[in-house]
Amino acid sequence: MKVKDILTEKGTRVVTIHEQNLLIDVVSLFFANRIGSLVVVDKYDKILGIVAPNDVLKAVHQKPESISTVSVSEVMTRDVIVATPEDDVGGLMSIMTENRIRHIPIIEDGKLAGLVSIGDAVKAQLTEQDVEIRHLKDYMQDKYPS
Repeated sequence: MKVKDILTEKGTRVVTIHEQNLLIDVVSLFFANRIGSLVVVDKYDKILGIVAPNDVLKAVHQKPESISTVSVSEVMTRDVIVATPEDDVGGLMSIMTENRIRHIPIIEDGKLAGLVSIGDAVKAQLTEQDVEIRHLKDYMQDKYPS
């Protein structure tokens, strides 16, 4: 299964934010959109980083007195791991596990084409396995015409 199969199922909408926004904006977008990360982009929609709830928690822990003035640029992860629609979901899951990340932006032709979470990848793998199991059971029960 390919990443493009996940994007076909879930869609390509990605909620983004700019690096000059404040963490309060990040939290608001997390709750308003029921999401677990935001891709940080510049005015040309070029990816600059990603911000996740862990980044917000770290900032609250490190600067509790000035949390209302902390900007996205101060806490975002700048070295973003990306994937393409043609990448294999199994490989994507390995990368996410090895790097302890939950979201990977998908890039196609140099542009942001979607965002895949570890939950999306697990769901896709389970669905694929369920289909294979169903076909094997049908085959074993001689449900296919000979």
